[in-house]
Amino acid sequence: MVYDVIIVGAGPGGLTAGIYARSKMMNTLILDSGRVGGQLVALYPEKGIHNYPGFETVQARKLSDKLYAQAESMDCDIHENEHVDDIVNGDGKLIVKTSKTEYETLSVVIAIGMGRFTPKRIGAAGEEQLENKGVSYILPVKEELVGKKVVVFGGGNSAIEMALIADSVTDTTIVHRRDTFRADEINVKNLGESNIHVLTNSSPKSFNGTDHLESITLMEDGNEITIPADLAVINIGISADLGILSKWGLELTEGGYVKVKEDMSTNRPGIFACGDVIDYPGKYKQIITACGEAATATVSAYKFAKKPYWA
Repeated sequence: MVYDVIIVGAGPGGLTAGIYARSKMMNTLILDSGRVGGQLVALYPEKGIHNYPGFETVQARKLSDKLYAQAESMDCDIHENEHVDDIVNGDGKLIVKTSKTEYETLSVVIAIGMGRFTPKRIGAAGEEQLENKGVSYILPVKEELVGKKVVVFGGGNSAIEMALIADSVTDTTIVHRRDTFRADEINVKNLGESNIHVLTNSSPKSFNGTDHLESITLMEDGNEITIPADLAVINIGISADLGILSKWGLELTEGGYVKVKEDMSTNRPGIFACGDVIDYPGKYKQIITACGEAATATVSAYKFAKKPYWA
């Protein structure tokens, strides 16, 4: 079987691409090296999303589930835990080689987000030793937070939103190394109106405990303080691994992201890209942006594969 389009990545961008592809009646395969949902389920499944149109607030995991269900209902073929190793040119088509087999397709949409990403570590003493023993990089479900002293590290939207979730059920502190937050103003406002203890100009010196986290030593304005803690949630960004893009023969920006034209086409005919994996002047990394780029990339893939008279 020759697919009309193969979408690499099953996060919001990839699932949106699948939905648009099936609206064009394209035979569609979506491949993901991990689970469906991408960063939404891997990094902050419990986070509330407040700026996705149509939802006043939606949990990240639930938004992913809705996109997944819609793509499945439109008969997208979706494969989890299947890593794409290479994309090579065939006779009038593209061949996508994976960890399990290979597929033929007329077009490809790359939507791998930040690739094989890992959360950034702070590097403080005790962090590595206490990982999964009170030091975490994702927020557990709210039921697991009750009665615990939770400390969140970070100054962006995700960190504040995680702290707000924890604050709804337990004693919560947020620690940021600067004196101002880089999050959206609405999140900073909600933080100020909450019961969260805010420590700015502070950074961790050590995570303390033996079998589990007991306290955290901080440097605050040059002074050393120690606060009790049962759970530390670190949300200071992610380290991306996009090295596979060079192997695929894609032209990259100076930052290592895929370079695209206005129609989301890459330097390789038939290969398009969208979401966090691409970059261009003025790029704003948001879920809604990835979804909009996915629509453009998929329509471009349709024009390339089907060559309608009006294209």
